[in-house]
Amino acid sequence: MNIIIIGPAHPLRGGIAALNERLACQLLDEGHDVEIYSFSLQYPGLLFPGKTQFTDSEPPKNLKIFKAINSINPFNWLRVGRQIKKKRPDIIIVRYWLPFMSPSTGTICRIARKNNHTKVIAITDNILPHESRPGDRQLTRFFTKSVNGFVAMSKNVFDDLDIFISNQPKRLSPHPIYDHYGKSVPKSTAKEKLLLSPDYQCLLFFGFIRDYKGLDLLLEAISHDKIKSIDNLKLIIAGEFYSNEEKYLALIKELGIEKNVILRTDYIAEDQVNLYFCACDMVTQPYKTATQSGVTQIGYHFNKPMLVTNVGGLPEIIEDQKCGYVVNPDPESISNAISDFYTNNREGFMVNEVIKAKERFSWENFTKTIFDIYNTCNSSQKN
Repeated sequence: MNIIIIGPAHPLRGGIAALNERLACQLLDEGHDVEIYSFSLQYPGLLFPGKTQFTDSEPPKNLKIFKAINSINPFNWLRVGRQIKKKRPDIIIVRYWLPFMSPSTGTICRIARKNNHTKVIAITDNILPHESRPGDRQLTRFFTKSVNGFVAMSKNVFDDLDIFISNQPKRLSPHPIYDHYGKSVPKSTAKEKLLLSPDYQCLLFFGFIRDYKGLDLLLEAISHDKIKSIDNLKLIIAGEFYSNEEKYLALIKELGIEKNVILRTDYIAEDQVNLYFCACDMVTQPYKTATQSGVTQIGYHFNKPMLVTNVGGLPEIIEDQKCGYVVNPDPESISNAISDFYTNNREGFMVNEVIKAKERFSWENFTKTIFDIYNTCNSSQKN
């Protein structure tokens, strides 16, 4: 099949770009022709909270990536839509994660599918955003009307789709494993390369730092006496601040946990990701709200136990007391789990459970879901 993916890709960075590129590789391996239509302008500078939208890493090999879409230029949307319409792809796979992108991607898809051949399938990271703004629902409704079918990666997004769609098919398929961040290395090697003492026992908080991810809850949990008493325990915060940095630095000082926290708050390059995951004992995701998270799927790739909160789709991915912990989003529950992990030496058992559980997050299952929706759309059209 001829397939076009619409969404960010190299040199744009982040988890959504990473999934698009890995999905393209999977589809190529399955024998399809694939192109990615990425953004020439994704976010205007005033709307972007980080330091840069771009990565310094080498472009992925064998992928056709076009920097084509300007998110704020309606004339560009018309041109790109007509261009894709003429190409007559069998499938457009379009990412939806933020209502801001609805006018551009929704318009392009509406134009492209007028060729009466192309089917548009949306991978919906979120339907209702973590941080809502006026007009979100209207923009989301505009986008959903440009789509033939939907893939949701968590149950709550799957359910939220019912607010906006009526007869379009939808399927639930978990976020597949991020297996392209390099190989595992021994924990001692990873610590050495990151200039960490071999005696450290390390928890990892990884990814862009936004308020909904609950880092403040984790910091408060670390300040509890039962956690501070664990020998050489360090929390590594690895990721760029997308929220008020000073607020978190002040909280660390106020709680008196400066010696327990290691800040690596620049963007983590792709060739460094494996080191951070391999150096840690457990990955922590104390989110206050969530849909799904690519961080858990990196954790699975590196066979790491994970602590998540019982919000959104996170409990669907981690089996409590086996692959890690599912806890309430409050400091006491988080600290209890961390204490249990170290006091009762749970790491070995949980690693084995992670290895068994991760088989269900294959890329083959994910692409099968996409083609199932495509076949359903074709059958409905014939009927």
